[in-house]
Amino acid sequence: MVREIVERFYPKVQRDPLLSPLFPSDIRPVMEKQYMFLSQFFGGPSLYSDEYGHPMMRARHLPFPITPERAEAWLSCMTAALAETSIPEQLQRLMIERLSGPAHHFVNTDPS
Repeated sequence: MVREIVERFYPKVQRDPLLSPLFPSDIRPVMEKQYMFLSQFFGGPSLYSDEYGHPMMRARHLPFPITPERAEAWLSCMTAALAETSIPEQLQRLMIERLSGPAHHFVNTDPS
């Protein structure tokens, strides 16, 4: 299921005018890291940590200008991706709620 979420999510990210500039044209490596991270984040095996060490996600995102608008755009893309899956709506809402904290924690750039 996590793989499906990632496969549905990244085409939306690539089409988003706020998010697409932050990602490389070859999105496949990013997708694989996201799959590994989300698997771990939602209680599965520690795929990400086993491969890359402690996630330290805020530090890993510091090189990228993440504004509050970009955090919301990211969450919007994820919400849309989840809506295309068979995951029950209540669980989708819980997943977005859980992802909202980190998404806003990564904000490192004033929008002005």
